Amino acid sequence: MQRYPAYQPYDTSGWSLERMQRLLSRLGEPQQAYPAILITGTKGKGSTAAMIESILRAAGRRTGLYTSPYLHSFRESIRLDGALVEESLLAETLNAVNPAVEATPGLTRFELQTALALAVFAGAQVEVAVIEVGLGGRRDATNAVDPLVSVITPISYDHTHILGETLTEIAREKAGIIRPGGCVVSASQVDEVRGVVVQICQDLDATLVFAEQDWQAGEARLEGQTFTLEGEPYRLPLLGRHQIGNALTALVAVTCFIEQVGWQVPLVARRLGLAQVEWPGRFEILARQPLLIVDGAMNGESIRMLIEALRLYFADRPWHFIFGASADHPVADMLAALLPVARQMWVTAAHYRAEKPDQLAHIAAELGYSVAVTDNPLQALEAAQESVGLEEVICVTGSLFLVAAVREIWFTRTGRALPVDPRV
Repeated sequence: MQRYPAYQPYDTSGWSLERMQRLLSRLGEPQQAYPAILITGTKGKGSTAAMIESILRAAGRRTGLYTSPYLHSFRESIRLDGALVEESLLAETLNAVNPAVEATPGLTRFELQTALALAVFAGAQVEVAVIEVGLGGRRDATNAVDPLVSVITPISYDHTHILGETLTEIAREKAGIIRPGGCVVSASQVDEVRGVVVQICQDLDATLVFAEQDWQAGEARLEGQTFTLEGEPYRLPLLGRHQIGNALTALVAVTCFIEQVGWQVPLVARRLGLAQVEWPGRFEILARQPLLIVDGAMNGESIRMLIEALRLYFADRPWHFIFGASADHPVADMLAALLPVARQMWVTAAHYRAEKPDQLAHIAAELGYSVAVTDNPLQALEAAQESVGLEEVICVTGSLFLVAAVREIWFTRTGRALPVDPRV
């Protein structure tokens, strides 16, 4: 099997859909073998994708789910009927697409990965593919798919050096997944973003539905939360009220999708799909004494949602943070939100793209706070556990790379096997 260069998945030099479209043409247009739902946004797009897939699978449909980034293994990015793609099927499909790949020079790693997922889904004869955009929308490799429903989760500042410095510019990039005459489902958006989405839908004669139904909060426990929508109770294992917003978007997206394909997804499947959804690394509780929480919040707005969730469940406990973030993320904004509520903070780096811990400490000092600098996630975790009481909270956040590193440390330490082998 040929080895492919480890191109950066977010390398945007010469960024366009042309290479991806040429590759898919050589592969026989695998994305046309099934209807698709395409999901973009800044916050909650992965959770929303997982919910949509879980609901459709609960209704008895054969599903494909493509998401990024993954926590431990690339196999997490491609799922069939909720299960990670088998290593043998992945290798078989890669060998099958290899001639087309070699005939398409300049492919990025993400383009290859996306084509591989689309080919896997075609070979597996899925009935629907739920696909999460990698970066932006308009020029992302996933936008080579022609979705029946385009879903937009909440948009905030995200990769500004690539997508634009303003919310208007970012929203225009992400709204690039909208199709002429298509169906669009959007989460509630701030006014600036909402105006962009509305205008583009009007220009393209696309049908726009905002997922802004009235709902009532129920119990919020560490085992999950409940809410009521249109008189019907739902249970959600994912924690934080923001996940209810993602659930509302998922439910509306499913309704819009099945109206076009003529399927039936009864209430029992919608409830079961939400109740069984799994999406690790998002306000995930790994331990109880002390509480160890990992959350892949990666911008200021996501950090503020994390803080709201901590207040909901642990308002009476001290919060200690282990923080690390990619250098191209809005680190100062994230720290400005976290530091005022932190009893202590340890900063670290878990990936080659990470901001250096010394630089994180410098930014914290400019904000008027002192943090402890550690070389790696293991050192940070050990220092935190030595410092906090059994009834206190350690929260690991700032990037999914850091979350993945701490999950691997914790699973190894407690003698449990990770759900997937990180070497595969």
